[in-house]
Amino acid sequence: MSITPDSSAVVEVAGVSKNFGVTRALDDVSFTLRPASTHALIGENGAGKSTLIKVITGVYRPDRGELRMDGRPVHFARPSDAQQAGISTIYQEVNLIPLQSVARNIFMGREPRDRFGLIDFKAMDRQARALLSEYGIQVDVRRQLRSLGLGLQQMVALARAVSVDAKVVIMDEPTSSLEPREVETLFGVVRRLHDKGVGIIYVSHRLDELYAVCDQVTVMRDGRVVHSGELAALPRLDLVAMMLGRETSAVAAGGRTELEGNHAVGTEPVLDVRGLTSSPLLKDVSFQVRPGEVVGLGGLLGAGRSETAKAVAGAFPINGGTVLVRGKQVRKGSTAAAIRSGIALLSEDRRVEGLIPSLSVRENIVLAALPRLSRFGIVSRARQDRLVRTFVDRLRIKIASPEQRVSELSGGNQQKVLLARWLCTEPTILLLDEPTRGIDVGAKAEVQSLITDLAEQGLAVVLISSELEELLEGSDRVVVLRDGAVAGELIGDDVNEHQLMATLALSAEEAGDVRTDHPDR
Repeated sequence: MSITPDSSAVVEVAGVSKNFGVTRALDDVSFTLRPASTHALIGENGAGKSTLIKVITGVYRPDRGELRMDGRPVHFARPSDAQQAGISTIYQEVNLIPLQSVARNIFMGREPRDRFGLIDFKAMDRQARALLSEYGIQVDVRRQLRSLGLGLQQMVALARAVSVDAKVVIMDEPTSSLEPREVETLFGVVRRLHDKGVGIIYVSHRLDELYAVCDQVTVMRDGRVVHSGELAALPRLDLVAMMLGRETSAVAAGGRTELEGNHAVGTEPVLDVRGLTSSPLLKDVSFQVRPGEVVGLGGLLGAGRSETAKAVAGAFPINGGTVLVRGKQVRKGSTAAAIRSGIALLSEDRRVEGLIPSLSVRENIVLAALPRLSRFGIVSRARQDRLVRTFVDRLRIKIASPEQRVSELSGGNQQKVLLARWLCTEPTILLLDEPTRGIDVGAKAEVQSLITDLAEQGLAVVLISSELEELLEGSDRVVVLRDGAVAGELIGDDVNEHQLMATLALSAEEAGDVRTDHPDR
């Protein structure tokens, strides 16, 4: 069906679909950005936001549908075509040149020239200082970009984006590495661009930010647009429900899951996390986990769940706070110290941060246990084989042989191999980050059953999952994170969808009122 062009739109996506093999990343997506509008584009992982942005910026060509600017069809063969058309993008990861000066990064490819055609460095520095000063940024523009903090580098990327005569500015998680003072500066830039008539696409998972600067919102889920309209007319709870694929009326009654009380929970905490801070991503995160207890970490994408788990495991730098195991402090920033203390982390991305695909199942399983298996620097193959057989049988890992390449296994069996690796270290605390992501239904049920069994055997488990049912059904308590801080804690009958979504939807001020200590913590 043809969509009539909207001449009032600065950018219009009309019925666009985009496939990658058998995966449909965008499915009949329509999106309209008008001048002097700050339009929020939101959705969880896999919703299609990044693919849509790449279509708009010329990275991808749509398989169906079209892209229009000012009511006329446009075809971008490459990102430079989109830039020349007036579309400027600020990415979450700073994509500038660290060894060049601040001024050179701002004017790269557009440097002012003297009458001989050479770069006029004095004029370039002067213009860069004036531009940065306009937005409240004070920095020596002759310094190499790499000498600045990540927040200032992000502000330089912002200055570069707005220095061109842009009709559209796309901001992809622009505050992810900014301090509160720098966030206010960014908001000032957004408002100035708005006043100049620039259309802004603002991608963020921080609800307070969205409601502070955006007037329109488009919510995506599974490659489709599920809502588009005025943001002020959309209550926070409804917005969260749309992102997660829930109807607010369906969860309003609440109700505890049937699995409550399955675990025999100890009385004293085995893991005590106190005030973990990694500015600006984590802010005073505290919680406890007792033996035999499964504590869920809930939150939207970008809430700080994975960062918290990695910080506890010594794999993420922190500015403050402590991690204690059985009352003893674990050395900060040391994965080796965390493992020795009994902490094991099953990371979210098993392919990038977990498995070594070129190695065998045996080699992948024993990797973390090699120090314990060696004597005088020699690793016993017989001890390896016994250990591998034990965990292949215990976790019911389906393999042709222990020497089979781990890359040849199904996703569920790969996940079990990773779980076996960490169980080999005989941990007392197991941090599970999205343990069932990307595996089939049968394997998912097996992994969930394993988690229950491990808790019943006395392990303290921290569970992170984007699937509400998995998080709620598998957890004794849920600590809810929001923008890198603890927004609340659900215990007993409050461990249900309605309470979780309501806590996720709280404003920053409201969240401060519910961060209370429970007597059983």
